[in-house]
Amino acid sequence: MAPAQSERPRRPYHHGDLRHTILTAALDVITADGPTGLSLRDLARRAGVSHAAPAHHFRDRTGLLTAIAAEGFGLLAAALSEAADLKDAGVRYVRFAREHPAHFQVMFAPELLRADDLELTTARALATDALRTSVSTVRAEDFGIDTRLAGVAAWALAHGFATLLLGHNLDGAVGGKDPEEVFRSLATTLFRSV
Repeated sequence: MAPAQSERPRRPYHHGDLRHTILTAALDVITADGPTGLSLRDLARRAGVSHAAPAHHFRDRTGLLTAIAAEGFGLLAAALSEAADLKDAGVRYVRFAREHPAHFQVMFAPELLRADDLELTTARALATDALRTSVSTVRAEDFGIDTRLAGVAAWALAHGFATLLLGHNLDGAVGGKDPEEVFRSLATTLFRSV
C-alpha cells in the first residue's frame, strides 16, 4: 500500500542558483519597466518558486535593489580600473551604462537602496577609488581647478552623457555615430590638455 500523501517524504528544495536567477529576472524587468515595476512575487513566479523564496536571499525589494546596485558598482569598478587615462575612464563609464542600463539606473537611485549595506558601500568605494585613480593622473593646473573638482567635472560629464544617452535624449545629436567615440571627442574638446 502506498503511503498517504502526508506521509511521503518531502524532497529538499533545490533550484540551482536562485539568487542569480532572481537577479537576472530583476534586471530584465528593470530594463523593460524601470525599478518601480519590480515585484518579488512576480520574480518568484518567473523563477517557478514560492513567493517567499526570494526573501531568503534578499529579504525584500529594497534588499534586491541594493544587491543589484552593489553588483553594478563592482562591475563599474572593474571597468574603470582598466582605464588608460581620464578620457578612457569616461568612455568606459559610458560603455558600462550602455551595457548595464538596469544596473546603472538603480545604482544612482539612493532612495531605493539600503545605504548602510556592506556589500554596497564596499563596491561603491571600489568604483570611487578607480575613478580617483584616473583623475590622479591629471595635474590641477591642467584644469585650472583642484583635482577633486576636476574629478567631479569628469564624472558629471560622463554620467550626464550616459544618462542622456540611455534616455534617448541624444539620438539626434549622436545619430548613427558610435556614442563612445562621440563622448571621446566631446571629452577631448572640453579637456584638451588631459
